Amino acid sequence: MTSTLTEPAASPLARPAPPRRRTRVLALPEARWALAALVLFLLALPLDLLGAPAWTWAPLFAATYVTGGWEPGWEGLKALRNRTLDVDLLMVVAALGAAAIGQVLDGALLIVIFATSGALEAVATARTADSVRGLLDLAPATATRLLPDGGEESVPAQSLAVGDTILVRPGERIGADGQVLDGRSEVDQATITGEPLPVAKQAGDEVFAGTVNGTGSLRVRVERDSSDSVLARIVAMVEEASGTKAPTQLFIEKIEQQYSLVMVAATLALFAVPLLLGAALQPTLLRAMTFMIVASPCAVVLATMPPLLSAIANAGRHGVLVKSAVAMERIGQIDAVALDKTGTLTEGTPRLSEVRPLPGSGLTEDALLSRAATAERASEHPLARAVVEAARARGLPLPDAADFASAPGLGVTATVDGHRVQVGTPGRLLVPAHRPGPPTSDQALRQPVAAREDDAQETSREAEAREAVRQLEGDGRTAVVVLVDGTPVGVLGIADRLRSDAAEAVAALTSLVGTSPVLVTGDNERAAASTAARTGITDIRAGLLPQEKVEAVRGLEAAGRRVLVVGDGVNDAPALAAAHTGVAMGKAGSDLALETADAVVVRDELAAIPTVVTLSRAARGLVVQNLAIAGTFIAVLAGWDLIGTLPLPLGVAGHEGSTVLVGLNGLRLLRDSAWQRARQRPGR
Repeated sequence: MTSTLTEPAASPLARPAPPRRRTRVLALPEARWALAALVLFLLALPLDLLGAPAWTWAPLFAATYVTGGWEPGWEGLKALRNRTLDVDLLMVVAALGAAAIGQVLDGALLIVIFATSGALEAVATARTADSVRGLLDLAPATATRLLPDGGEESVPAQSLAVGDTILVRPGERIGADGQVLDGRSEVDQATITGEPLPVAKQAGDEVFAGTVNGTGSLRVRVERDSSDSVLARIVAMVEEASGTKAPTQLFIEKIEQQYSLVMVAATLALFAVPLLLGAALQPTLLRAMTFMIVASPCAVVLATMPPLLSAIANAGRHGVLVKSAVAMERIGQIDAVALDKTGTLTEGTPRLSEVRPLPGSGLTEDALLSRAATAERASEHPLARAVVEAARARGLPLPDAADFASAPGLGVTATVDGHRVQVGTPGRLLVPAHRPGPPTSDQALRQPVAAREDDAQETSREAEAREAVRQLEGDGRTAVVVLVDGTPVGVLGIADRLRSDAAEAVAALTSLVGTSPVLVTGDNERAAASTAARTGITDIRAGLLPQEKVEAVRGLEAAGRRVLVVGDGVNDAPALAAAHTGVAMGKAGSDLALETADAVVVRDELAAIPTVVTLSRAARGLVVQNLAIAGTFIAVLAGWDLIGTLPLPLGVAGHEGSTVLVGLNGLRLLRDSAWQRARQRPGR
């Protein structure tokens, strides 16, 4: 189908995204309770520190205990009923114990820390669910179904049945997975395959629900039910991967049950045994509470958090948002990497990379580009925009064109300075279908010499154009042919430009994990091989649909690897969710990818990823140091309390002193020098 345009049309591929349906933070009860506890604590803290009467701050601290502690306490009691000792319950008991012996401030601080942690986890869970639901908005609510009598009707897209025929007009989203029966157009299917350019579709080709039709009309036969579409399966895969992913735990939480049980048993024994032997209640209770304070796991938990939180803050200042301490810890554990291509290793936007005038055309590079851009200026196709932007960047003149016509999937035609200029796909423009077959010997003898020379020259020019196309496509570029008055005059090479730091990032990641990253992409094999060759990647998995990316990740994990997946699109989200750790590119990343990933590279700097991995490993090293320091203090103080009589003030001072010491040790990662060391020595 050919349409004639008089002025540039707005691109149907640039339609506004559907509004996001985000859960408000304060709609979550965990967030409301945590906020209330924090506000009450901040009101009471200055009053207590300034020596105000107890009646001014004691009720505020009491309210802090109630608002921040009732929910984890209740959940802990339910877990206890199932014979599981929850560390949150232990923290509430420790906080109440601290209050019982006069350390009200310490207990309130502990309550606020745990309430805030629970609220952040609830917010992260809700936002991921929002993005999964928002993905369904990509599919149109209605579709145009064609009736047997030739009429048409608008129906809900979910009511389409296998075998129905739908009409997809220019700029519309396709309502169902199916096969093209008639028509020709370009379809932007980046949400499904990640391909950077719209794909030409004609009769017999497959199309996917939620992808955006270009400038042509398509008649599509529905091949899959809406619940079984590729888009619906992406949603299901993200939900399944998020639900079945192994529970994330900080290093210390792996031993929390054993430690908690031992501490509780020791505290009860220290209280009950002396009483049975006739000891006085008050000193026995004081000794038991002192033991609970000095042996409390809150010191160990606080020893664990500062290095990870410092690493998160440092990474955030340098453009990498790590969503939690758990995520920061997991990043340092990876030993395999899988990278998406479009939008990750590359910028995701087509750019003109080469201009090749053909010998004998009489055109310079600028003259060829000027004619092509003038013809393409009225087109909304991404390749046309790349050509026009390149011409404008060179400051080339773009005179008005006449008789503009666009054939979806084929190219454009326009009259430029009195010449008929065609710009389009090699497969169409270089097919000599308009010429008669080879002349017979009699015809050749009767044909004028000039005509025979013109035909020979034109045939030679087509051969040169085909050779240029072959070379460009062999390098992974998209070739566009330019004809003037029916004769090939040049070929343009267009490519998705590689990020400037892609090769550096791949080399650093290879150094970190000991093996080259795996390239997992929905793009074609040729484009993938070109990108891999320029970045040093040897393992290529091309032409993958979202479920196949997940299978590739699970295959690596089945071999015992902890996989870091880096991607940006909706089609990457299932793999990001299934991987040990997922990192999303922030600038052009889809909402679903950004919410599913454990970390987001806000500035799209690939080289920041290996730096964060190294920083995470440094944080883990400091965690081990801090646990050793905290464990030493706990062992000494608890041993003193068990063997002799540890004065309560000294026990509290020792406990708080160890917390301050490990906190300062963890804060070392806040310095910019820590980031620079991680960047210079990846993996160490």
